[in-house]
Amino acid sequence: MLQTHCSLIFYRLQKIILTTGLLLVTFISFHADAQHYTIPTRFHESPIPPAPNYSLQENWSALPFRKDFGDLVPNGYTDNQENAEVDVFYIHPTLYNEKPTTIYKWNHDLHDAKLNKEIDEVATKFQGSTFNGAGKLYVPRYRQAHYSVFLTQHLDDKKAALNVAYSDIDAAFTYYLENYNHGRPFIIASHSQGTIHAARLLKYRIIGTKLQQQLVVAYLPGMAVPKDSLPGLPVCQEPNSIGCFTSWSTYERNFIPTSYFNGLNNAVCVNPITWKFEDSLTLGIPQNTTLEIVGMNTLDSNYGVGTSSTQQKPIVNSEPPLPKRGSYCPKEMHRGAVLKPFGKVYPQISDAQVFGGLLWITKPKFPGAFLYRSPNFHSGDINLFYIDIRENAILRAKTFVQQNNTSKENIR
Repeated sequence: MLQTHCSLIFYRLQKIILTTGLLLVTFISFHADAQHYTIPTRFHESPIPPAPNYSLQENWSALPFRKDFGDLVPNGYTDNQENAEVDVFYIHPTLYNEKPTTIYKWNHDLHDAKLNKEIDEVATKFQGSTFNGAGKLYVPRYRQAHYSVFLTQHLDDKKAALNVAYSDIDAAFTYYLENYNHGRPFIIASHSQGTIHAARLLKYRIIGTKLQQQLVVAYLPGMAVPKDSLPGLPVCQEPNSIGCFTSWSTYERNFIPTSYFNGLNNAVCVNPITWKFEDSLTLGIPQNTTLEIVGMNTLDSNYGVGTSSTQQKPIVNSEPPLPKRGSYCPKEMHRGAVLKPFGKVYPQISDAQVFGGLLWITKPKFPGAFLYRSPNFHSGDINLFYIDIRENAILRAKTFVQQNNTSKENIR
């Protein structure tokens, strides 16, 4: 009991660090209660929250024609949504991670004003806004699955809750296409649980259809995404590649999670500073064929990404029988992170190097960094590289428009 109590105190200290301007924000990786709470009831024992009506603006965290957190920009940057020729459909990560307080257990009730506010002020503000320089930002609220889906031993409950969440993303995307898109190019962006749903959306709604011709790029960080997960959609090879997807999962240098062979060993990892994909690094790695498949391949089999790995220590100077390291990218090439409080850009604080399916970074230096002890930087997959992603999204959007001879005159 004493050990558990001390662990809770330590993780709550980390949460304070993350929410008072000293680093990333309160995403799922470092939430103390989520680390220790699993919904005790089965999925079928809990009612399902009402489905959202996406014709109501309240069911969107961000829309480009109104003022919201998706409009925010760091100091020195400009919100370009008004003039953008591209759209961005962003799917946020799990923030429903505390003990449920209503009759709805496994999926987020969209009438929960407190959680909606957290989504706005955390996910949309620190992740979604990354893309407002490249396109008009659309961020649907959805009945996200509780963090317990990544902890439960009941895989049918996990699948059911994730399916409820995805049904909302599917509906939101349909409403977006029918009412907002007007044939414009679009970017799909996501993180963590959002990447599970984004990948399903790509596979079942976009790839192999006419919509694929409108796809600029898909940013799918925070989840183990195998190269062959999305047949018909290649991995982005270069900074200006379009019609492709990119992904990465961030850890401290020399750290290998115990769950590595649960999917990360086969995962695509593109360096978010150089935007190069070193394909040979993922070849010849033993495949794990025993993973539970929900939606597609191993996308939701990310045990250790934002769960128990926060209690593990880095493997220092180890050379296990794993792929060799990719090209090292020094911190001088890092364009900048945006931490809390929002606004200030922290350039040149992070290096980056691909190691198999992992993105390794040397622990960044920032105010209060000595208190941050986790080797798992899952919560910073996007905002640690905020400016790098922002500028890359702008580049890919411009490349797409130029290559497709799209002009403002035929975009509504």
